[in-house]
Amino acid sequence: MLTHACPRSPLLGRRRREAAEEEVEETPQEKKLRLAKQYLEELRQLEEERAEEEEELEPADLIGDRLKEDVLEQKGRLQRLVAKDVRPPDPARIRVLRGHQLPVTCLVISPDDRFIFSSSKDGALIKCKYSPGAVTGWEVDSGKRLCVVPGGKKGTEERHMGHASQVLCMAISSDGKYLATGDRNKLIMIWDAATCKRLHIFTGHRDAVSGLSFRKGTHQLYSASHDRCVKVWDVAENAYVETLFGHQDVITGLDSLSRECCVTAGGRDGTVRLWKIPEESQLVFSGHQGSIDCIQLINEEHMVSGADDGSLALWGLTKKKPLALARQAHGEQDSQGLQQPYWISAVAALRNSDLLATGSHSGSVKLWKCGEGFRKLEHLLDIPLVGFVNSLKFSAAGDFLVAGVGQEHRLGRWWRIKEAKNSICIIPLKQKTTAPSPESPGSS
Repeated sequence: MLTHACPRSPLLGRRRREAAEEEVEETPQEKKLRLAKQYLEELRQLEEERAEEEEELEPADLIGDRLKEDVLEQKGRLQRLVAKDVRPPDPARIRVLRGHQLPVTCLVISPDDRFIFSSSKDGALIKCKYSPGAVTGWEVDSGKRLCVVPGGKKGTEERHMGHASQVLCMAISSDGKYLATGDRNKLIMIWDAATCKRLHIFTGHRDAVSGLSFRKGTHQLYSASHDRCVKVWDVAENAYVETLFGHQDVITGLDSLSRECCVTAGGRDGTVRLWKIPEESQLVFSGHQGSIDCIQLINEEHMVSGADDGSLALWGLTKKKPLALARQAHGEQDSQGLQQPYWISAVAALRNSDLLATGSHSGSVKLWKCGEGFRKLEHLLDIPLVGFVNSLKFSAAGDFLVAGVGQEHRLGRWWRIKEAKNSICIIPLKQKTTAPSPESPGSS
């Protein structure tokens, strides 16, 4: 555990004690009222700043709209209908960033869309700065990067700052403060996202760490592993919280949003699970025929998953079977004289919208629209991309999509695509600005 000594004045200590005493004297209702007032004041200040720039709406209207959006988001009913406006990107504007020696396995984008973090089978962690129209800090010619933590050799974890085995997953907290990475050596490393300094190492999993996600608005971290369990951690306190059991095979992916729950993909046990942390209960969903390899929440009520049988499934958290299923979503390949579907190796959802992306090794990333109140999957367009697409993430604003590409699949070495480049691809998305739809017709 890292500790930082800092000088404390008697006056500061007295003020803190007084503030703590005041808080103790509050009733739960008083505390709720105080926090609500504080939240409204923060919203008012934020919207006033925006109003000064835009000079379109009164601050009161903006606060009301923002509160409505927050409520709808919590209920899973906020849906921005953006898919119909997406246009095929200009291939000349797709940026390819090299730097990893081995296949890229995972990536995240900072909440403000300014930085991209990536890792790979070489164990290295790379941070680059993104600005629309240009990438700075990681230039193809100069090889200059904002931050690089190289991978080390096995057994050097104590001396080496970074990972000494393949990194399979990563997550960033919603305030952009902490970055978490998980590797095949059962370790979870916590980093200061601003400086790329390692802050802590969590141990406890008994096999490779394959999924990580911070609960939105908190520093609570969920982790999933090939040891078939989900663990909960408090990153701010460097503390282990609890372990949840249920999957019958390795867990291949995990995601979460604001609620105190997470969803997982259970590989060859053929199930997707929703874990309700406070109740220590789980809901089991089934619908794929093969190994479920990737999963992401679209909003608080819907999620999407992909499997090695080539299927893409759209789920509602109140139904045990998929609301929509696209079989052979990326088509078929000829494998030793047999027609086999292309595996779905990555899925991404633009949060609270109707836009999805999927990756495979079929030569393209596919964009999809969730239609008819999440009851239909409509293929929109293909974006050419050679190699295994091991990770996909939309920017928060939805103006670009980032793909982590490798010559091999994230979880193994079943095939090798020699012409692929181990790289990060930044794909700009052309679309018109559209207003959020308060509620989709079939959402519940």
